[in-house]
Amino acid sequence: MDAKIGKFFESVGSFFSGGDNIPWCDRDIIAGCEREVAESGSQEQKSESLMRLSWALVHSRQAEDVNRGIAMLEASLGSSSSPLQTREKLYLLAVGYYRNGDYSKSRQLLEHCLEIAPDWRQALSLKKVVEDRIAKDGVIGIGIAATAVGLLVGGIAAAVTRKK
Repeated sequence: MDAKIGKFFESVGSFFSGGDNIPWCDRDIIAGCEREVAESGSQEQKSESLMRLSWALVHSRQAEDVNRGIAMLEASLGSSSSPLQTREKLYLLAVGYYRNGDYSKSRQLLEHCLEIAPDWRQALSLKKVVEDRIAKDGVIGIGIAATAVGLLVGGIAAAVTRKK
C-alpha cells in the first residue's frame, strides 16, 4: 500500500514539475564553446564548433542564451549540407522552443525531424515530452477556467443572497 501511495505522489510531483530528461548546460560550457568558435581555423572546424555552441545555448537555463541559440540555428538551417545536419538543427530548434515554452512549434519541428529519420529515438522521446506538456497545460488551463467560473458564480450567488 505504501508503494502505491509513493507512486501516486511521485506521479503528481512529476506532473507539476514537468520532469523531462533534457540536459541543462551552464555558462562555463557556453563560454568554452564560444572560445572554440573564435579559435577555429577551417570552415569545417568553425561549422562543428558553431553546432556545439548552438547545442549548449539551447540547453541553457538562461532564456537569452536559448533565444540566441534559436537565432543561430534558424540562420544556419538553410546552409545545411546534409539531411543529417538538417535533422540535428531541427532537433536543437525543437529543444530551444520547448525550453521557451512554445510547445506547438517544438512539436512541429520534431515532426519534420521524424520525416527525415522516422525512428530517431531522441526526437521520439522529446516529442512525447512535448505532447505530455501540451496535454498537462490543457488540463491546468481547464482547471483554472473552472475555478474562475466557480468563483464568479459564487460571487453572484452571494450578491443575490445579500440583496434578499
